[in-house]
Amino acid sequence: MTGANSLQRLDWRNLNTLWGSVLTETLSRLGCRVAVVCPGSRSAPLTYALAQHPEIEAIPVVDERSAAFFALGLAQQLRQPIPLVCTSGSAGAHFFPALIEAAESGWPLLVLTADRPPELRHCRAGQTIDQVKLYGHYPNWQAELALPSAEPEALAYLRQTLVHAWERTLYPFPGPVHLNVPLRDPLAPVADGSTAPLIHLQEDPEFEKTFFRGVVPPPSLATPAAGSAFASTASFWQEWCRCERGVILAGPAQPADPQGYAEAVARLALALGWPVLAEGLSPLRNYASLNPYLITTYDLLLQQDVPQLWPEQVIQLGSLPTSKALRQTLAKACPRTWLLDPRPENGDPLHNPTTHLPFAVEELAAGIPAGKAKATAFLQTWLRVEAKARVELDRLLAAVPEWFEGKIGWWLAHHLPPETPLFIANSTPVRDVEWFWPPNDRRIRPYFNRGTNGIDGILSTAFGVAHCQRPTVLLTGDLAFLHDCGGLRLSPYLQGSLTILLINNQGGGIFELLPIAEVGRQGLNPPFEPYFATPQAVDFARLCQAHGIPHQRLETWEELAQALDPLPAQGVRVLEILTDRKADAQRRREWFQQWSELPSRL
Repeated sequence: MTGANSLQRLDWRNLNTLWGSVLTETLSRLGCRVAVVCPGSRSAPLTYALAQHPEIEAIPVVDERSAAFFALGLAQQLRQPIPLVCTSGSAGAHFFPALIEAAESGWPLLVLTADRPPELRHCRAGQTIDQVKLYGHYPNWQAELALPSAEPEALAYLRQTLVHAWERTLYPFPGPVHLNVPLRDPLAPVADGSTAPLIHLQEDPEFEKTFFRGVVPPPSLATPAAGSAFASTASFWQEWCRCERGVILAGPAQPADPQGYAEAVARLALALGWPVLAEGLSPLRNYASLNPYLITTYDLLLQQDVPQLWPEQVIQLGSLPTSKALRQTLAKACPRTWLLDPRPENGDPLHNPTTHLPFAVEELAAGIPAGKAKATAFLQTWLRVEAKARVELDRLLAAVPEWFEGKIGWWLAHHLPPETPLFIANSTPVRDVEWFWPPNDRRIRPYFNRGTNGIDGILSTAFGVAHCQRPTVLLTGDLAFLHDCGGLRLSPYLQGSLTILLINNQGGGIFELLPIAEVGRQGLNPPFEPYFATPQAVDFARLCQAHGIPHQRLETWEELAQALDPLPAQGVRVLEILTDRKADAQRRREWFQQWSELPSRL
């Protein structure tokens, strides 16, 4: 870089280098410490500036789709916006799946797509598509930057547009923002005299200090502050207190302070005397001693109609739990529902009589009186069937000697080191976690992509969660792993440890649990195996070898326990477990039938 002040971080060699360095320095002062960049010519000024900045780790990723999910994982872990850069053309389209997930699950991404200037669009210039509003309505905000120009006002415009874009990834609700960045040649950092009109700024040793003086990090995505507006005199609180058949539904949640979240839910449950049906992707099951009203076997208990367990009122925290049986029960019972969620979207897919209360449970709990309500008969019924089902479930799982997919999550809850970050893949793993994950106090932190519930990008997202984090574990099936196997190329850039626990059942095990499997068993067209189960015969050991990643096939539960504690401090490894998806599906069906009869026997 040139200039009178050797500490200057602005690059004055041409308009593009200046534009890129102003953008990057603004991001740094906003708090950015890591960015993900994909190679390309048109984005070179952005990539060069990010890679040169001493306070930003710029991680290069060849595959744009993998890069975007990697950035999503970083956003989940760091809880701050992650800049994501690509070149012009179809490159930005590969960001779309991860951007949709970020929008649906509420994670901040700042997408920067380089583009050709307007005069080279719509004229077959090559590597050019219409990138303006490329992502439809999914971004929190989107704009196209002006072309770089040599006016002080243009630099101020760029700075403030970046500040606004960063803020819009966070407020009023976290999500993605898209900036399209048109750039003319030269794209390389070569001097061409184009910044000569700004020579007076370049020679001013105080310019950078004054130019960036108002750029400061905004508040982070922390635990919501207590809100005095939510006092015990609120009308909804009085209505809750009068209800003796209420439940609290704790769906998937990744709060900044898991223990604070668990304490807030426990305070609410104790004050009302309501049971808490806690999804396996909620932190509540991993802080079990905080909440004596915790229910973890609800899906098993609701496989059949059990009117004595039906609520009259429901407090729903965020999204609904995954359980289909629970959703069917709620649809039949049609309880008065109160959705606690700061986000404005309609969060009730059942269309029950629902009122949206737009605040977090931590805010609500801070405004209600401490104390413990009288235990109602409804609460006691739930606690009694939960205790019975939990004992029987744990006994059955402990007695299974061979590999069973449903036991793996249960085993992890008993053997992972405390506070382990655990990324749980979609499809069968999230359902097994909901069905079988036991209450515990190991403070394990679940991570997941439940905005769109797809299997795409699972591996890359887990790499992002694990980067510069304590040793992390990914629980995934074989198809989700293969769908994103390009993510293995992130291994050389990982600072930290990722253990990939790969459940290999040679296909899509989830379909064995769906009605389409019965069609397959009857031999009807189209054939079940090739069109739904999609069997695969990949040699995962060789796939890992090609990427220089250690692979081990585990044979016993004891080997699994030994491999999990302690976890390695650095590097990537794959632990493969070979299971029988048809046998495991049959076991689940038999167990579900057995447990569905439990409430009627009590």
